[in-house]
Amino acid sequence: MNFLARREHSVYELTTKLVKAEFEIDDVLNVITRLTEQDLQSDQRFAENYTRYRSNRGFGSQKIRQELKERGVAVELINDTLNEANIDWFTLAITVRCKRFGEQNPDDFKERAKQQRFLQYRGFTHEQINESFRYEK
Repeated sequence: MNFLARREHSVYELTTKLVKAEFEIDDVLNVITRLTEQDLQSDQRFAENYTRYRSNRGFGSQKIRQELKERGVAVELINDTLNEANIDWFTLAITVRCKRFGEQNPDDFKERAKQQRFLQYRGFTHEQINESFRYEK
């Protein structure tokens, strides 16, 4: 309960932390099952909160998708969460690029490639990255 009191955790995260704390795996699985049945633990809630948190930090859907997979969230749940998230990924890509590099489009190929790599690392798709360069105030 102490782990869940701080923030939402996926089943995988809880299992890993509790096993690392040297609890028996059978006990861990029983406790997690009870927490899930009582709706105290929810991978769906975890995915929604995580998506909101990471997108607010300037990360794109591809990076968030990868991180959720690493945290043991089911692929179908990830897809549903990202599809239902009320996030305009194209606008977010523009905002992230402008915050990091300014609102002026790059003058040369080398600078444009640098900005593209940055946005790709942040988890934006090629379409979102290309669209971010069409924007200029």
